[in-house]
Amino acid sequence: MSFEQHEIVIVTPVYEDLEASGRLFKELAKEFGQRVFVVAVDDGSVRQPLTITSLEDAGVAGVVLKLRRNVGHQRAIAIGLSYAAEHLAPHQKVVLMDSDGEDLPSTIPELLQPLDQADVDVVVAQRKSRVETLKFKAFYQVYKRFFKVMTGRPISFGNFMALKPAAVQRLVAMQELPIHVAAAVLASKLRTRVCPLDRGPRYAGQSKMNFVGLALHGFKALMVFAEDVLVRVGIFSAVIAAMSVVGSTCAVVLKLLGYSTPGWFSLVLGIFVLLFLQTGALALMTLMLTGVMRSGSVVTAVAHREFIAEVIETRP
Repeated sequence: MSFEQHEIVIVTPVYEDLEASGRLFKELAKEFGQRVFVVAVDDGSVRQPLTITSLEDAGVAGVVLKLRRNVGHQRAIAIGLSYAAEHLAPHQKVVLMDSDGEDLPSTIPELLQPLDQADVDVVVAQRKSRVETLKFKAFYQVYKRFFKVMTGRPISFGNFMALKPAAVQRLVAMQELPIHVAAAVLASKLRTRVCPLDRGPRYAGQSKMNFVGLALHGFKALMVFAEDVLVRVGIFSAVIAAMSVVGSTCAVVLKLLGYSTPGWFSLVLGIFVLLFLQTGALALMTLMLTGVMRSGSVVTAVAHREFIAEVIETRP
């Protein structure tokens, strides 16, 4: 394999998107020539399986990882990244990108440039402009704010990123990587630099991600920070429970002073007691779940080999 002879390693998942991925490979060959090596992960495609011919026809060196089944976009990236980590040389840089054309190959040099600095491990693409529907844009804005409230961390980037070899080795050792790649980068504590880039239109076909899948993808990012989310929910529940105790006390005082109207005291007290029991139980459950997660967490590398059915390399 001529892996180490190339400066840039591209890791991209492909699922039933033969036309778009073929165009991407041609754009990469045009932009970088022999400097690039492509690790294309065929995520269990059935109707349009990816073949090594797509890479060879584009004139780009690389390898196709044929997965035994469809594992999903994020795990496919994790498998490709784990495969690349086994062969990386210190002088190489890795770029994660989608194969549909929305991550523009022409912007890769700008994405790679900050990696030359010693204090940068990962460079992530933050979108300056999006070719998306109004529904998607509105949901994304709401999601970013909800994510920050629940985790205390901002998230404004996706899978398009550039990494140093040491950063790749660190990420593939994280059990969070197959769940959500961007959230795993946040959790990794790697030194990250943001690079504003435009997002391009799809080369061909339609996106496989519907609204339900998009919402699920967003909530998977919260799963990476489940402990933080549970603690914040527990604190919020405890505050509400404390407020219900204060409210109940005020209701009792007003009743004793004769300021309550008939039926008002029993209604208000009942509401506060019910609120206290519910939020108190929720706070207790979240704290218990946090303890269970801490005691049962085990850091394991992504076992990518069991998912790969075949590795096909381009001919020299």
